[in-house]
Amino acid sequence: MVTIKSEREIELMREAGKILAEVHRELGKVVKPGISTKEIDRICEEMIRSRGCIPSFLNYQGFPASVCISINDEVVHGIPDKHRYLEEGDIVSLDTGVIWHGYQSDAARTHMIGEVSPQARKLVEVTEQSFFEGIKYAKAGNHLNDISKAIQSYAESFGFGGGPGFGGTRNRNGDA
Repeated sequence: MVTIKSEREIELMREAGKILAEVHRELGKVVKPGISTKEIDRICEEMIRSRGCIPSFLNYQGFPASVCISINDEVVHGIPDKHRYLEEGDIVSLDTGVIWHGYQSDAARTHMIGEVSPQARKLVEVTEQSFFEGIKYAKAGNHLNDISKAIQSYAESFGFGGGPGFGGTRNRNGDA
C-alpha cells in the first residue's frame, strides 16, 4: 500500500538520502587495493553512526554487516570478510543503507579499483546507463515491468544481461 507522506516526512526522507550519498562519497575514497572488505564495513558503520544514523543492513534478517560488498562476478549481498582484500582491476559494489529518524535510505555504488580491463570498464558504463534508461520509464501510468524491460533491453544491446530473478522480467528462456 502506498501512503502519502507529509512535507516533514519527505524532508526526513530527503535528509536520509543526503546522508547516505555523503557516506558513499567518503567510502569511495577508501576502496583501494589491499583493503579488506571487513575493514570497509567497519569504516562504513563508523561513518553511518557518526552522522547520527543507524546502519539499516546490520542484523537485518541476520545480515552480519553494515554494507554488502560484492566483488566482480558476485551479483548481490556479498558479506564482508577480514580475509577478502580488494585487488587492482576489481569491480566492487558497495550497497548500504541508513535509518535517520525512522526513515530509511538505501543505495549501491560501483567502484573500479585501479586499472580495470576494457570489458570491465564497458560493463560498468553500460550498467550505469541502464539505470538511466530505466528511470525514463519511472513515471505515472507505467509499471515496474516497463522500467525493467528498458534496463534489460539496453544492457542486452551491448551483450550484457542480469542474472535470472533480478530484473523483474523473464530471461531468454522464459523463466522468471
